[in-house]
Amino acid sequence: MTEKLKAVVIGIGSMGQNHARIYSDIENVQLAGISDLNLVLGEKIAKKYNCRFYKNFEEMLEKEKPDLVSLVTPTSTHEKIALKILEKKIPLLIEKPIASNVEEGKKIIDCAEKNKTKLMVGHIERFNPAIIELKKRVDAGELGKIYRIDVQRIGPFPSRINDVGVAVDLAVHDLDIINFLFAPKIDRIFCETQQRIHPSHEDSLTALISFGKILASININWLTPTKIRTFSVTGEKGMFEVNYLNQDLVFFENPGTVSKYDFGNVSMVVEGNITKLKINKKEPLKAEIESFVNFVQNGTDTHVTAQDALNALFLSQKILESAKEHKVLVL
Repeated sequence: MTEKLKAVVIGIGSMGQNHARIYSDIENVQLAGISDLNLVLGEKIAKKYNCRFYKNFEEMLEKEKPDLVSLVTPTSTHEKIALKILEKKIPLLIEKPIASNVEEGKKIIDCAEKNKTKLMVGHIERFNPAIIELKKRVDAGELGKIYRIDVQRIGPFPSRINDVGVAVDLAVHDLDIINFLFAPKIDRIFCETQQRIHPSHEDSLTALISFGKILASININWLTPTKIRTFSVTGEKGMFEVNYLNQDLVFFENPGTVSKYDFGNVSMVVEGNITKLKINKKEPLKAEIESFVNFVQNGTDTHVTAQDALNALFLSQKILESAKEHKVLVL
């Protein structure tokens, strides 16, 4: 019988608690410990999942000697904590974004490479079954030529996030999915941001990204009193729309006609069939953590690399740079 891998979680906010829950449910993993600065919450969660609680994560690493670690603390702490874990040569899963900025992210990646230690970044939307199915269909050419991408990631302000704004915390999701689907060479970026309720960072942005003949429109905020998460791809044969929250994928067909005008034949866009595609739904975070466990245990593909995460963070910083300078950035 294969010995169980020992897992620990650093940071037990809402996402960290989900990491603890999933590790405790994976058959070949033992949740050995959790660490957080909140003593009351930490002891409560440790009791719930029958593991040990540590206020000091370094003490936990020393005593538990884990086989893998989930780092689920505020973004501003990622670099400092990640470097200490990687220097101990313990495989690490960092919840996105990899760091507060590209420079910190590069240090984390360099440390992992120097210590020959496995590193994965938890870009959870890569594991959304609807996105995985969309990737298959786009790659198969079901849309024909791609015209545009439209993103809506809006909802209420999460008071727990005070160290970064929506560009780094939210936009990295969809920037990573754009990279995943199209691996584009970005030509131009333009963005406007707002800061209406967040004490120190932008809480709303609208960005336009151009690559080749494709235009991506990204609308993200913490100002909307309902949570909406959609990703649409429009092409010559119709439109696919993903609802991230319920993992739906819908195809809006453009059956296409050709009409003759004085200036020549024109391909028309008309309404066609609307098809809700069958998706085998699964909790994306569970799929993410299972991928990490398999990566550690068997060396299998993580589905998302640290460099992927760095690329998304780079674009999020360029979005902020465009907004700050009030100009179009040519990359």
